[in-house]
Formats: sequence, structure tokens, C-alpha cells
Amino acid sequence: MKHMPRIAALIFVLTVVSATAQQRGLSVPPLPSAPVEYETAEGMTIRLVVIARGLEYPWSIAFLPNGDKLVVERAGRLRLLRDDRLVADPVAGVPAARIAGFAGLGDLAIDPDFETNRYVYLTYNKPMGETAAGLAIARGTWDGNALTDVVDIFSTAEAGGISRLVFGPDGKLYVSTFGGQEDAAQNPMTLAGKVLRLNADGTVPSDNPFVGREDAKPEIFTLGHRTPSGLTLHPATGTVWEVEMGPNGGDEVNVLQAGANYGWPLVSLGRTYSGPWQSQTFNREGMQDPAVFWMPSISTSGLEFYTGTRLASWTGDLFVGGMRYGEITGTGQLQRISFNENMEELRREVLLGDLRHRIRDVRQGPDELLYLLTDASDGAVLRIEPAE
Repeated sequence: MKHMPRIAALIFVLTVVSATAQQRGLSVPPLPSAPVEYETAEGMTIRLVVIARGLEYPWSIAFLPNGDKLVVERAGRLRLLRDDRLVADPVAGVPAARIAGFAGLGDLAIDPDFETNRYVYLTYNKPMGETAAGLAIARGTWDGNALTDVVDIFSTAEAGGISRLVFGPDGKLYVSTFGGQEDAAQNPMTLAGKVLRLNADGTVPSDNPFVGREDAKPEIFTLGHRTPSGLTLHPATGTVWEVEMGPNGGDEVNVLQAGANYGWPLVSLGRTYSGPWQSQTFNREGMQDPAVFWMPSISTSGLEFYTGTRLASWTGDLFVGGMRYGEITGTGQLQRISFNENMEELRREVLLGDLRHRIRDVRQGPDELLYLLTDASDGAVLRIEPAE
């Protein structure tokens, strides 16, 4: 519990910084009322469609086998999209979250064996005491309209705020944690600023890299993260990729390796919010360099490799959501990044910059189309599809 006041204080500071930036940003126009076509940079025409509106700060979207979609609202609600229509009432059975700043209801994941067990997983900020909150993972059974038999499979008072989930090809659950104060991310005796690796029931796998050590928590898979905002799998290797926000610049995409240290706050490609460099060196022996980085920042959010063929020019590319460019509000965007066979960056394309909306999440649906969430009090679900 000793870390919680500092974590809560940092969440408050980030909220104040965001609110201050809103005062000097660009006005954000309403989303288009009809589908809009775009000529992209490498010879493909796409259509952007708004399929749902009126969501309060949507955070994450996931797809059920029958075509339904589940959308998390950070304000503590889970919403159901059926036939691309938003069901009026929130989904019942969601655990009560503490809503403050960037804390609340977070990510969701569908169990790889969903057809058999009907499990849905949610991260949320669990109330712990009168004002504190920690990170918890709840698991419930989907009955077609609501969650039942909801239980916490994991909780910790050592981390809170932003969190993401992804199931690896090994069937393990990878969980990112908010970095908290700068000393936490490098401290292996706290779970803040880490990516954790858990069994599907919340227990610790026996082959985790720090199992058996007295100087580290056994849940830890990687450390040295600031603000992880997305997790995804590389389609060929199954490796977990992570994206995190830097401070004023220094956003980065990392390829996660068991036991590796990703440097925050000792190594960063970003400046502090007041201007000086975060660190005096951009790399250090024993710490992993990012696969992709941004300077200035785009305030990264979700990320996804596109593996389909309906958007054929983009197969194999990585998509990253951005919420503001260079610390200026009203500059949200989606970025597409292509790589060579060694997963070294080749090209980037900025998409949907004219919308100026914050893109909170990007996911590929089972229909091989891309779905985006806009981060706003009147947020929306967007779909990118081929124009023809």
C-alpha cells in the first residue's frame, strides 16, 4: 500500500497536464455523419465509417465469435454492440471501479478457449481503502448479454492507472502496469512499471524469468516501462509487442523479451515536460532499445498488427493510435508502420489526421477490418474498410 499515494498523485498530475494542454489545443470538429473516403499514400482507397457514438471515453474493444462487440467505457461500464448497434443498457456484472484521472475500467480480453469456457477478462482500478485504488483483473462468464460469476483472479496495491491485456500463444496472460513514480519502474520488488505474465487463473507460471529470486516479484516478465498503453502479438513469431508513452517525446514500441529491462527512467528518447532531456544518454548496456520511437510524441495508445487481406496493401503493418502530436491537443491520428524482414522500420504513414480526434484503441476484427475508438466524453467506434 505504500506506493499508492504516489501513484494516485502522479495520475492527478497527468490529468492536470492534460487539462492544461486542452486550453492551448486545436478545436476538434465533430465526426463525419456519413462515410468518408481517403486515398492513402501507397495506392489504396479506404472508407471510414462511424458505427457507434455516445460512448463515454471508450478504452478497449473486443470481438465475440457471434459477431457481437464489447466496448469498455473508462467511466466503469461495459457496452455491447450487436449488429453494429449500441445496446442501450450497459452490460450487467461488471465490478465497481474507482474512477479518477486515467483510472477506471480498463482493458478486456476474450479467453482463447471462449467457445468452451465463455470467459471474459477485464482490468480495473479496484477500490482499496477510502481513497486508494490498485490494479485488479476480473474474470466473468459471458451468458450472451451479461457477465456472471465474476471474480478477481489477480489484484495488487502496487500499481494502478493504465493497464492492457493480451493472451500470448503460450496461453499466458500478459498484463501491463502503469509506471507510477520514476523509481518504481526499475524496482523489481514492486509491480509498477512492468509487464506481468500470469496463468489464465491469475497464478504465477513456474517458468517466469524472476521465479525463485528473493530480490524480485515472480509475476514480472519485463521491467522499466513508463506508461504502457498497448499490447499485441507479432503474427509470425507470437512475440508480445508493447507501446508506451514517453514524456515530452520518447514514445516507443518495444519487443518484449523475458526478464529484459526497457530503461525507464534511466534511458529515454524524450524530454521532460519542462524541456530538458529525460536522460543524458539514449541507450545503456543491459537495457533494450525500442523497435520504433517518436520525437515529438504522438501520445501513443493501442497497437495492432494487420494480418488480413481485405486491406491488402497493409498486410503485416503495425498500426498505432495517437492522441495528440507534439503535446498539442486536437492533433489525434492513426499511424501505420511497415517493416523489413528483420522487423526494422521502413516507412510510416499518418492517417485520419484531419479528424483531429484522439485514437484510444485500434484492433483488427474477425471481418479483417480495422476498428478504432475515439477518446472523448462523446466517444465513437470507427471502422476502416476498403472503399470498393
